[in-house]
Amino acid sequence: MRMIIKYTVALLATVVLLACSAKEYDVVVIGGGVSGTTAGIRSARMGATTLIVEEGPWLGGMLTSAGVSATDGNYRLRGGLWGELRDSLEARYGGAEALKTGWVSNLLFEPSVGAEIFAAMARGEESLTVEFNTRLNGLEQDEKGHWTITLDGPQGTFSVKAKMLIDATELGDVAAMLGVEYDMGMESRHVTGEDVAPDEANGIIQDLTMVMILKDYGKDMTIQCPEGYDPTIFACACDNELCVTPKEANRVWSKSMMMSYGRLPKGKIMINWPIEGNDFYVNMIEMNEQQRAEAVAAAKAHTLKFLYFIQHELGYNTYYLADDEFPTEDLMPLMPYHRESRRIHGEVRFLLQHITNPYDYTLYRTAIGVGDYPVDQHHTRYTGWEALPNLYFHSIPSYGLPMGTLLPQGVDNFIVAEKSISVSNIVNGSTRLQPVVMQIGEAAGIIAATAAMLDIEPREVKVREVQREVLAGGGYLLPLLDLPTTSRHFAALQRIGVTGIMQGKGMTVGWENQTWFYINEPITLAELTRGWNGYDESVAIIESDREVALSDLAAICGEVTESEWEQLGLTDYNPQRTLTRLECAVVIDAKADPFNKLDVNIKGEYIR
Repeated sequence: MRMIIKYTVALLATVVLLACSAKEYDVVVIGGGVSGTTAGIRSARMGATTLIVEEGPWLGGMLTSAGVSATDGNYRLRGGLWGELRDSLEARYGGAEALKTGWVSNLLFEPSVGAEIFAAMARGEESLTVEFNTRLNGLEQDEKGHWTITLDGPQGTFSVKAKMLIDATELGDVAAMLGVEYDMGMESRHVTGEDVAPDEANGIIQDLTMVMILKDYGKDMTIQCPEGYDPTIFACACDNELCVTPKEANRVWSKSMMMSYGRLPKGKIMINWPIEGNDFYVNMIEMNEQQRAEAVAAAKAHTLKFLYFIQHELGYNTYYLADDEFPTEDLMPLMPYHRESRRIHGEVRFLLQHITNPYDYTLYRTAIGVGDYPVDQHHTRYTGWEALPNLYFHSIPSYGLPMGTLLPQGVDNFIVAEKSISVSNIVNGSTRLQPVVMQIGEAAGIIAATAAMLDIEPREVKVREVQREVLAGGGYLLPLLDLPTTSRHFAALQRIGVTGIMQGKGMTVGWENQTWFYINEPITLAELTRGWNGYDESVAIIESDREVALSDLAAICGEVTESEWEQLGLTDYNPQRTLTRLECAVVIDAKADPFNKLDVNIKGEYIR
């Protein structure tokens, strides 16, 4: 389906004139947030000429421009560009321990430093161009599906052309412009089958936050009492004499705990406090530009009232907005922290049951990134929040994110990233977190670059081809914790994992969500042949608890000589001894090559 955006006569004439000299790109990314940045970098690394269009002066979105410079989740799943970011931060601050300055995260940094790192990463890619302070004006798609994109930048209106377009905006604005169907708010459990979803659908989204970065000036910096200030709004942000009836009685912590929550390197403090703090409810997704500006102003006013509460009621009067973080006159972040967006109708819809019972479905075979954070939703600033599902850190296993969530229905040569992918409201409570969104961007860049270079539709890009590229970039397909990306056998374990021949086990340990392959344990003939039967139905299931030896693999993989064994990086060659799960996986990967021999479609079904 070709989507044509209609213009006024005057605008259309302008587009035609501009298009005559429009620069051509393989891939254009609208939005330089977390996923837009990684999409652009990854696309360019594959050799595709790529443009990132960013409304502000920084790359990095919620990690930088919104000031949420404390990452959530994936701490033990260090791979791809997420791993590169961490490497750069550790090099900048002096190691991993130097980033553990607050208790909300194991990785905290100054937003301005994150922006510098993302900018440096982008500058290092010859095929990547970034247009800062530039806004999307209009789109037109020709009969070949190629795009003419009109932009308004510092030097005026101009036009570019692209084979592939990626929506990496914070609120899914490009998808909406193109008429892609989407959901917003909470779906009914009767539609999604998720038992923790509400009985009836609603349009309620998560609270957003206008974050603030504070520093200690060593003198009284108390601001003038803001108009409409009411201390009762923040009274139970922490334990203090004003707190009488807290909304969440089990989360009334001391003021020192509140202030150390988001402590950054160099003593700065990130205030992104969800407990009766600067969270703010407004649904600005479908507002026009003027309405959005008014909503942001209201969120800023709310945050300034919270600042006055911290200074005046809690006694931190020497703390004020840092004057060396954001390039803004009011010292506030460049944008709010949006936790929720439109969620497109994609080729695949990722639901809670796909996470909790992955092997009851086939979508895990299409995984292109991983997440391990609980479902975390912020709603206490919404009037009537008490009646909503309680999804404060709802436990789930860690998971692999399906490729089809990035592919919208109905529009060709178009990919959606950031928080607008095709997931349920419940699942968005985990996939919205920064490390996952970085991987979403990487996958979007890989899909777009591959489609552009092969001159095919993104939905025609082979799943296994995208997965190969993710692995080549040191990324994860499944969240198997047994081996780091630096291990020789990491890719083999990942490849076997997404075939389902051997499966991991997800669990919750404390509040941490984990998946293990159990590489040092044996595997029974029953488990192995059952998994292999799911891959190749001609393989008979052997209902035996006998543990697998190398000789048992000969019927499927062929004989393995001692020389071959050693070439695989394995030791203690003995065809009769029990194999570990890792040894079994490595041999199957090398000798039978199931990952490459059978591709899967976007639903995870084998293409035989």
